[in-house]
Amino acid sequence: MQTITVHELRARTDVPLIDVREADEFAAGHVPGAVNLPMSTIGDHLDELPDGAFDVICQVGGRSARVVQALEARGYDATNVEGGTGEWAAAGYPIER
Repeated sequence: MQTITVHELRARTDVPLIDVREADEFAAGHVPGAVNLPMSTIGDHLDELPDGAFDVICQVGGRSARVVQALEARGYDATNVEGGTGEWAAAGYPIER
C-alpha cells in the first residue's frame, strides 16, 4: 500500500484528496480542498472517484488504509495519508470548516 505523511501531503499539488470520515466529522474540520466520500458509503460512489492518482485521509489513518487497500484491489491508484486529519491539525496546518 502506498502511503504519505501529512507533511508530504501538504507539499503535493494537483492530487485530489478524498476524506472518508463521516459527514459530521468532515464538517467539524478537514484538510482544505478535501472531498468527503464516507467509508460507509464509498462503495455506492465509486463513480465519483478521480480517474488518476488520489490521496485518501481519515482521522488517524486506519479507515483510510482499509479504503486504500480495497480500492487498490480494484485497480485504483490510491495513497493513504498516515496520521490523518488529526496529525495534519497537530502539525499546525490549516483546517477548513
